[in-house]
Amino acid sequence: MIQVTAFKWVPPFAQGSVRDIRVRWALEEAGLGYDDHLIGFEDQSTPAYRARQPFGQVPAFSDGKVEMFESGAIVLYIAQNSDQLMPADEAGRAMVMTWLFAAMNSVEPCVAELATIDLFNADKGWAKERRPEVEAMLRKRLADLQAALGDRKWFANDRFSGADILMTHVLRDLRHTDIVADYPALADYVARAEARPAFRRALEDQMKPFRAAEAANPELAPA
Repeated sequence: MIQVTAFKWVPPFAQGSVRDIRVRWALEEAGLGYDDHLIGFEDQSTPAYRARQPFGQVPAFSDGKVEMFESGAIVLYIAQNSDQLMPADEAGRAMVMTWLFAAMNSVEPCVAELATIDLFNADKGWAKERRPEVEAMLRKRLADLQAALGDRKWFANDRFSGADILMTHVLRDLRHTDIVADYPALADYVARAEARPAFRRALEDQMKPFRAAEAANPELAPA
């Protein structure tokens, strides 16, 4: 059985963003069942978990054939073995891989820098000085991304793929802002991806343990 590690609970701002959702979504699209192995923050630094995930993060992944960490690599592995997430022809597969890496290398660093400022350092002087420049850089990247999407529904060959799982997740990390709304084609793209039944199932499965933890410990629930 496929196993994916995930957290028992995270603060509300991170719920729906933890990267195991990328792997859950890919598995759902591929029609593959899995078990989630839930860990607590106290487990992240244990030797047993570090043997699976050297940085103590989630997800770690195993399917009886391979053991992996890094969500992008795992999604690529699943996609390479799924007609639903990657086409059979070489050119089509190459385009999926290209856009999958574009999500992680060209778009995500800009998104992550802004999110780090807004969610963890908003009151610090350096962050207030840095933020306008970071947002400007991000907006330039999103304008380029929207132009590249054009009138297509999906990035690689206008067919939903593993690349769209990564790109959508990256753009969702801006939902604490209204920035994506300024790029209508990208906003429509995210909404289209979020409407997929496989995404809805993956999101619900990630949220279940968080809700259970908050029900058992009301002090964890959002105010």
